Amino acid sequence: MKKIYFLLAALLIISVSSCSKHKGNVNYRNNPEPLKTNAYIKLPLGAVKPAGWLKSQLEVQAEGLTGHLDEFWPDLVNSSWLGGEGEGWERGPYYLDGLVPLAYILDDKRLIEKVQKWIKPMIESARDSGWYGPARNKDRWPLAVSNKVLMQYFEATGDSSALNVLLGYFRYLHTAPPDWPAIDWRGVRAMENAVTGYWLYRQTGEEWIIETIKTIQETSADWTSYYEKYPWDSTAAANKTIPHNGTAEDKTAHGVNNAMAIKYPGLWYQQSGDDRYKNAVYEGIRKYDLNHGQAGGRFSCDEHLSGKGPNQGTELCTVVEYMFSLEKLFEIFGDSRFSDRLELLTYNSLPGTTTPDFWAHQYDQQANQVLVSAAKRDWSSNGDYSNIYGLMPNFGCCLANMHQGWPKFVESLWMATNDNGLVAVAYGPSVVKAKVADGADITISEETDYPFNGLITFTIDTDKPVRFPIELRIPAWADSVTVEYRGKSFVRKGEDLIRLNEKWKDGERITLQVPMNIRYERRYNNSASLMRGPLYFSLRIAKEYKSVKINYDNYGYKGSTDWEITPKSPWNYGLLLDERNPLRGINITENPLGRLAFADKDDMVWSEDSSKYVLYQNDAPVVIKTRGIRIPEWTMKNNSADVPPVSPVAPQGDPEVIELVPYGCTRLRITEFPVMDVTLMEEVIK
Repeated sequence: MKKIYFLLAALLIISVSSCSKHKGNVNYRNNPEPLKTNAYIKLPLGAVKPAGWLKSQLEVQAEGLTGHLDEFWPDLVNSSWLGGEGEGWERGPYYLDGLVPLAYILDDKRLIEKVQKWIKPMIESARDSGWYGPARNKDRWPLAVSNKVLMQYFEATGDSSALNVLLGYFRYLHTAPPDWPAIDWRGVRAMENAVTGYWLYRQTGEEWIIETIKTIQETSADWTSYYEKYPWDSTAAANKTIPHNGTAEDKTAHGVNNAMAIKYPGLWYQQSGDDRYKNAVYEGIRKYDLNHGQAGGRFSCDEHLSGKGPNQGTELCTVVEYMFSLEKLFEIFGDSRFSDRLELLTYNSLPGTTTPDFWAHQYDQQANQVLVSAAKRDWSSNGDYSNIYGLMPNFGCCLANMHQGWPKFVESLWMATNDNGLVAVAYGPSVVKAKVADGADITISEETDYPFNGLITFTIDTDKPVRFPIELRIPAWADSVTVEYRGKSFVRKGEDLIRLNEKWKDGERITLQVPMNIRYERRYNNSASLMRGPLYFSLRIAKEYKSVKINYDNYGYKGSTDWEITPKSPWNYGLLLDERNPLRGINITENPLGRLAFADKDDMVWSEDSSKYVLYQNDAPVVIKTRGIRIPEWTMKNNSADVPPVSPVAPQGDPEVIELVPYGCTRLRITEFPVMDVTLMEEVIK
């Protein structure tokens, strides 16, 4: 009876709230009162589909671990979430948090059948109390993840039973005593529940839901004060005083917790309206960059925060959770800097820590990664296998959680504006089908090879002319873009968004030319990283793959294996960089995009047709030739490239032509280069 009551109540409240509290966009719900109105509105799952190389990227993911992991990994095969006797905590929900959006974005029948196999027992497990999930689980943390799974499933299918379970669980949280201890995952990550809670409030208008979120905010870990005071700076990392001892203090230094928590003050800002919480978000990101920032938009955490050295690692879970946090923060605040950072993570750090065929991943990636092996590294607390590309090269959390990265990024490429239009949040080949104006159905197709080049074409498909705004982001690194439509051409500078509010006709096109100029970013020991658009570029190092067995079984299923990768060419180069003329000595080649956009020649990739690994023959999408000089004294230390010598470095040898490719196309790499003292070599570089 309670299930019926919740369903009827939800339907009634949805009807009432849409009439009495609706404002702004008439097609999609923003926050109703008393919450603050968000800058933008996330579209329902399935409204945005990938196209071009990005569609291939998701299809490869579906053909790799995401599409097959539950067929052979015991933690999923025997999962208690499926009624088995196996793991019944976070791994099933983590896996579904990526599988659900991937299945419905691709409209993949096979994956949808997998989703339904998991969702059915999840829904049927709901008790009268509102609690749900495996009987053996008594912890709230995995339910915070499974809440997001049911939220996405409801958006994709409209299955009211999923909404019912969420209402029941939040009613449970509303009536049960707070249980958010800062020493446990459920307490330190408690505000993850607010992601679903605010969405549920937008669906139903139930005031007790935001009362529940208020209680969670007040009785769980105080991340706002953490960002204001921030104890784990670079000095703490250098002095090794960052705790790794399992205490509540330890939890605040844990990388994945930090990636999740950066959105928590922003989530609460929706309800509090207090700028303190908004400011805490910006302070947190600034302090991450200042003290632990890494190339690719991430921060170090192997497994805990560990400073700025490019020999330190970043956990894959941290990358995908940071991406999701940025997607939510853009929705709330509408600041294009969140989108800029999102693209850096998606187009560099995410592909850089998986194999191109998505059959293996690293637990920790490095900006300067010249050896992939089981040798001991200077990780803060992770195991020696952490930078192996494999099935489970450390804890199983990343194997379960990595799947959300690409599909949730696709979901967030477009959002709705509060005046019934659309905004391009990030760029990539895609198709968005949405309602605009007073309910008109339109489609916008985005054709592009971005981020590998800067030409983007939007084509509008509409049954009849309709007026609505289209907002297009100007990346901060671009400074300006050229816009062409209706026979006009103009350049926009000094803005972060272009707003085109027109009466659009069927077949109209908008062309955006984003300049892909070479630029350099100063990093550790005054080293330099070369960038073009949102892509970092890394030294192309000849490599040799060796399949190995580590202490976790790779089960030998299809393409599942563990790889050591060793260098077969020198890596210790400094850049000949003339900062007065960054293009001096630079040659750029754009190559046709293959199906594996983030592969480079001589990568080992799984061939489903031949059921074996083969050498990839194509060049990376962009290859940059420049000049460098070997630095003999720059060598390895503790099985990683030592930190770069302080730049500028006096040259000791002759210049050589070196090749750089996108960071995401590398498994071995140098990304933070020492810079040669060109004042001593003026004749050489002319």
